[in-house]
Amino acid sequence: MRAVDVIGGRCVVTEVPRPVPGPGEVRIAVHAAGVNRADLVQKAGRYPPPPGASPILGLEVAGTIAEVGPEVTTWRTGDPVCALLAGGGYAEHVVVDARHVLPRPDGLSHVQAAAMVEVFATAWLNLMQEGGLADRPGATVVVHAGGSGVGTAAVQLCRLTGHPVFVTAGSDDKLARCRALGADGGANRHDGPWRHHVQAWRPDGVDLVLDPVGAAYLGDNVAVLAPDGRLVLIGLLSGRTAELDLGLVLSRRLRVQGSTLRSRDAGFKASLIRALRTDVWPHVDDGSLVPIVDRTFPLDEAEAAHAHVASNDTFGAVVLTVR
Repeated sequence: MRAVDVIGGRCVVTEVPRPVPGPGEVRIAVHAAGVNRADLVQKAGRYPPPPGASPILGLEVAGTIAEVGPEVTTWRTGDPVCALLAGGGYAEHVVVDARHVLPRPDGLSHVQAAAMVEVFATAWLNLMQEGGLADRPGATVVVHAGGSGVGTAAVQLCRLTGHPVFVTAGSDDKLARCRALGADGGANRHDGPWRHHVQAWRPDGVDLVLDPVGAAYLGDNVAVLAPDGRLVLIGLLSGRTAELDLGLVLSRRLRVQGSTLRSRDAGFKASLIRALRTDVWPHVDDGSLVPIVDRTFPLDEAEAAHAHVASNDTFGAVVLTVR
């Protein structure tokens, strides 16, 4: 099969053996694959796949079930699906744990479905579970990089669940589009410290900050949190080392939580996928939640897709078309 390999630090399409599903697994004929920031970090050699995972890039796909492995009774050949992966998505076929597969939502194309699983799984995990929003009705949220795939999913989930949300983004156009998705307020990160805008929005502090940026935002993240607030860190785009005012953490009883999804065990991911199917997918089916696709590229142009993601000019997800 055709798949993307990383050669000399660049994405190159090569021929590799087609994977075979084992017990509890299915093989998906991939029609489209989501492109995520993690793929760029892996290509740079700083984010190796978990033990046993495919070294091929790609954390989410959409397509059709091509083969069902032993012990699988939940899927049949030909079912239109999308799936959460630990790797392997930039290819014509991928093998995945059957428990990590979701039906392609009614009315969505393969491209749209490929832009949903990883970003909505990440947003749901870190808002509702790690961030505790499921138990805090009306809690206020700051989402950084609001125009990213995860950011656009997070804004929609906050709107759906009744949690006022403020975003930061890199342009006024992105802020306007985030507001159209349900954001209550926003700040352009190029227009000075975003902290002051958040403090004007909620002078007593916010309950949760979802941050993929890391070091550069740490001090301001802590400063805008209300007592018992939480910072959930999901990325390190600006670096991994920064000073932290532990006095604020102590006096306000703050929680600083690191969170990754890819390295979680199969059982945890299966539980998360069940939550998505129960609590998120019905709202996709009725149109309350929508995938935001910025642009598509053919598989042969995976390197160009990465350059587009790295440009920070995207709003929503970038998707590779495979078939």
